[in-house]
Amino acid sequence: METFKPFIPAEKKLPELTVTSIITGVILAIVFGAANAYLGLRVGMTVSASIPAAVISMGVIRMILKRDSILENNIVQTIGSAGESLAAGAIFTLPALFMWATEFGEKTPSLFTITLIALIGGLLGVFFMIPLRHALIVKEHGTLPYPEGQACSEVLIAGEEGGKKAGIVFKGLGIAALYKFIADGLKLFPSEVDYSIGAYKGSGIGGDVLPALLGVGYICGPRVGAVLTAGGFMAWFVLMPLFVLLGGSTVIFPATVSISEVFENGGTWGLWSNYIRYVGAGALATAGIISLIKNLPLIAKTFAQAFKSFGSKGETTNDRLSSELPMNIIMIIIGVLAIALWLIPSIPVNFLGAIIIIIFGFFFATVSSRMVGIVGSSNNPVSGMAIATLLISTIILKATGKVGFAGMTSAIAIGSIICIIAAIAGDTSQDLKTGYIVGSTPKAQQIGEVVGVVISAITIGGVLYLLNAAWGYGSSELPAPQATLMKLVVEGIMSGNLPWNLVFVGVAITITAELIQIPSLVFAIGLYLPIHLSLPILVGGLVRWFFERKKNNETEEQANAREAKVEAGVLYSSGLIAGEGIVGILLAVFAVIKVGGNSLGDIINISRFVSLGNIGGILFFALLIVTMCLITREKKSK
Repeated sequence: METFKPFIPAEKKLPELTVTSIITGVILAIVFGAANAYLGLRVGMTVSASIPAAVISMGVIRMILKRDSILENNIVQTIGSAGESLAAGAIFTLPALFMWATEFGEKTPSLFTITLIALIGGLLGVFFMIPLRHALIVKEHGTLPYPEGQACSEVLIAGEEGGKKAGIVFKGLGIAALYKFIADGLKLFPSEVDYSIGAYKGSGIGGDVLPALLGVGYICGPRVGAVLTAGGFMAWFVLMPLFVLLGGSTVIFPATVSISEVFENGGTWGLWSNYIRYVGAGALATAGIISLIKNLPLIAKTFAQAFKSFGSKGETTNDRLSSELPMNIIMIIIGVLAIALWLIPSIPVNFLGAIIIIIFGFFFATVSSRMVGIVGSSNNPVSGMAIATLLISTIILKATGKVGFAGMTSAIAIGSIICIIAAIAGDTSQDLKTGYIVGSTPKAQQIGEVVGVVISAITIGGVLYLLNAAWGYGSSELPAPQATLMKLVVEGIMSGNLPWNLVFVGVAITITAELIQIPSLVFAIGLYLPIHLSLPILVGGLVRWFFERKKNNETEEQANAREAKVEAGVLYSSGLIAGEGIVGILLAVFAVIKVGGNSLGDIINISRFVSLGNIGGILFFALLIVTMCLITREKKSK
């Protein structure tokens, strides 16, 4: 494979880590972090902010401030996206501490405690990932697509080059923004189409008919989409019908009623949330271990190269594109953070807990960094990693006698830090991938990540306190579904009610997939995530397959035309991801703005007057696919 050449070559130096880029990035980190915290606590999912940050950066720096540096824009995107990622890790776990404080009559965690947990988790996520950059970003550039990192680079480069490429990106951005606003803003049709199959009880099918998933599928290709969907089919067409067929009156934790009642009252989603997520957690944990074992030689080689710089006082190379934070500084900071976890009284973690965090933190930082290279940060199942951590850490804490309120809060603190580590490591990987393609200095990006983490950690505590004071976690306004699940996992282990059989079913499925040479990590992700996420990704992959398939006796001109069409599809897909991300953030802000006692989001909702239902969702998604095909077809070879 030819040596990769970035957009900005090594010998060319542009403004990068400037006051303008830092201030703009900090503002975006605060806004995206707050908006995503609310969104995640409301619906259990967050949206990636990397591409929206890049697009907004271009608007501010290039168009308003009249500055022309793609590397400055990349730094803004790097800092800004840290807010969303840290918020995702925090809101999936920390609200459990607030809920337990209410139940047990204890004090809520202090603002200082939340800030420390978020800060240490975020910094560890950055510093664990940095030594992996060469192995994952450079060595596997042609193997791991990092869809959002690649999409973000396409957005930045298209904005820099202008012309037809920029036009394709912004066509996708505009169409996706309008689509997202109609679907999730006006709610003219549901963005999630869902059908239960009555003749095959327990099964169901559907899809999140959204632009970003279609774009991710196109960028990742048909192979990834097919394996993801295979995992979803295993859950929704094999396991769930078996539960209904054989379960009957059996009661399995966390459900408090029989399997038949779970299905009657909650349908397929009741089966998925009560049982399949535990199977998926076991599958994900096993796939992560297998992935780590398979990559140990590469990881060991990477760390051996990194440790050669131990003791150096500055940059490890004169090459700007290889310049990174010195390894000795990274190791010292990791050691200081580990000691802080153990010794600071405000953090409910003892010496054993600190060791668990360092070991599992490195493990899941590695797994997350590779995983987002396959499915993107938006679909990075950090909650699944947190569940796996909680399973092991709570068992260890219980075995050492740390039980009750103190044991549970310690377990959640450990799980929260691991969750934040995984989220930030994934985000850092996507950002460094973007920087690798556009030609940013890794050291400048790594400093930017640290700045974003510090600012986000300071603000996330205030956001969590304000939301808890306004509505309270576990309420209808803020159900905090992920944190509630983490709470149930810890309580289940402490009380001895955890369904280990479900966890080991997931373990066995992953091992089987690995033995028959199915990519087990991708398959496990598909098993854990709802099939509604996998199917649209598969559709996007199939569209790409249609345009990139080779014909017999293809001429060079035909090959060039085919490659140009595929490239146009990638550009358009990048725009789709960007457009949905920006409007997703905007709608999250609308949800917290009150006008006359109602949120702005409720005011613009027209579904109470007119709704096209599932059929409308399918038709609009079909139209979106048509636009992708038309724009891809019209691209001609030079």
